[in-house]
Amino acid sequence: MRLVYTKSLLICFFMLSLMLTHAQTVKQNLLVAPYLQNASPQEITIMWETAVGEESTVLYGKTTDLKKKETGISYDVNFSDHRIHEVTLKGLERFTTYYYRVKTGETYSDVYQFKTPPFAEDKKAFNVLAMSDMQRDHNEPEKFAEIVNEGILTYLKKEYGEDISDNLALVLIPGDLVENGTKYEQWQNEFFEPSKKLFSNVPVYPVLGNHEKNSTFYFKYFSLPKNGTPAYAEHWWFKDYGNTRIIGLNSNDGYRDSKEQYIWLKELLERTANNNEIDFVFAQLHHPHKSELWIPGETDFTGKVVELLENFTTKTGKPSIHFFGHTHGYSRGQSKEHKHLWINVASAGGAIDNWGEFEGRDYDEFTVTQDEYGFVMVEVDPNPENPKFVVKRVSRGNTVQSRNNEVTDSMVIYKKKRLPYAPTIESPMGEHIANKDVLLKAGGYKSDYKDSFHAASNWQLATDAEFSNIIVDRWKQYQNWYYNENRQKDDDLTDEKMPLLKSNTKYFWRVRYRDQNLNWSDWSKTATFTTK
Repeated sequence: MRLVYTKSLLICFFMLSLMLTHAQTVKQNLLVAPYLQNASPQEITIMWETAVGEESTVLYGKTTDLKKKETGISYDVNFSDHRIHEVTLKGLERFTTYYYRVKTGETYSDVYQFKTPPFAEDKKAFNVLAMSDMQRDHNEPEKFAEIVNEGILTYLKKEYGEDISDNLALVLIPGDLVENGTKYEQWQNEFFEPSKKLFSNVPVYPVLGNHEKNSTFYFKYFSLPKNGTPAYAEHWWFKDYGNTRIIGLNSNDGYRDSKEQYIWLKELLERTANNNEIDFVFAQLHHPHKSELWIPGETDFTGKVVELLENFTTKTGKPSIHFFGHTHGYSRGQSKEHKHLWINVASAGGAIDNWGEFEGRDYDEFTVTQDEYGFVMVEVDPNPENPKFVVKRVSRGNTVQSRNNEVTDSMVIYKKKRLPYAPTIESPMGEHIANKDVLLKAGGYKSDYKDSFHAASNWQLATDAEFSNIIVDRWKQYQNWYYNENRQKDDDLTDEKMPLLKSNTKYFWRVRYRDQNLNWSDWSKTATFTTK
């Protein structure tokens, strides 16, 4: 009896060993876990990478029974047996949760889930995540994994609930996914491995940064919308989610001065202007137009993109954002005359550009700049009465001060106007004043909206009533965080001291107020004074 028991025990151990060996072999064969691409209300693309095997099969369904099956293609990635697999599921139902797993030979992935986008007419709220510059810093090699797992996934669970795919629609990455895009191993080990719990459940949409080096690996690993200029497939593209149009652009050398890209964007915005289903436009590209932490990273091309977006927004009344990276820190700014936001969404792993480390500049457009790690959430509400989106910066701090998913900046943008009242003029009004003591003073901020507050003032001084010869045009915001200091602290936005002016001269002045949602009031009445 004892011999039989021992023999049975040995057989059990042998079978368990075989099972563990098989499981380890399967795990080793799956080099990159499944990740989601190019989702639409009725389609989605699923990709993964294996060490060997041609089969590309996805088992899926509305329940974990996974009764449906779809096959796709596989292709070489690095002149070896390694294969990238790509399967597109079609005929899906909009705004519906599906479960899936992938299969290559005897290799099966875990079961994941995704949710298809809604049509614009469905008026469903959704959340967008934007982050960039996760290329590995050798001093902080696990920072991107921390950002994803302790940052993004923990924040999503706490704020919205358990199911990632229910609470996050898509992820935007404006460049620098890896430290060197020509190094094959970095894509597996430094980008896909740390992010697998996120991208297996939520579609990811990157654009090229300078660190990708226009590598063939980038174009093999991603299946982005192919609706840009045909000769530049996946360099620039657009994707609609509900009432929002997402635009991806290439701001790198060799492409930033491309007439084709500029013309394509211009024509796309013209079509978007006439599309009544689109309320907002979010563009992403890698390089900044202006950078408070790192001036050498600026490019003129992004300035041209910003100008197109600004004009589009003002012409159509559809607010817009451009997300960027390249500078390793967070910045949030806004255009002076337009409902257009400038948002640097770094750093998700790259070494921080610390204050004082590089040449910087305090630009009028930016309200907040911080040298930190983190990511940005955008909550889109398509309420037909007044669509809006809420931007939140979720900070992980820096090497000096750690932050645990602290919301350090936020802003709400409404599509419809919510204008404050035009300011009243208090003084000077027709007086003779010494040219060195001129203080313009207006009345208090007023609005019909109880949550509205005074966020900016624009003062103009001219030598003619038509303001064709403007001497001073000064834009002040209620806060200006630069170099760890709020340079606008205690500044009264209802008055403004003028510089030393010419003697015996008549001046005309006016002011307007802006709320925190980027709505300017009308100009005040024009007042005058004469210097002694």
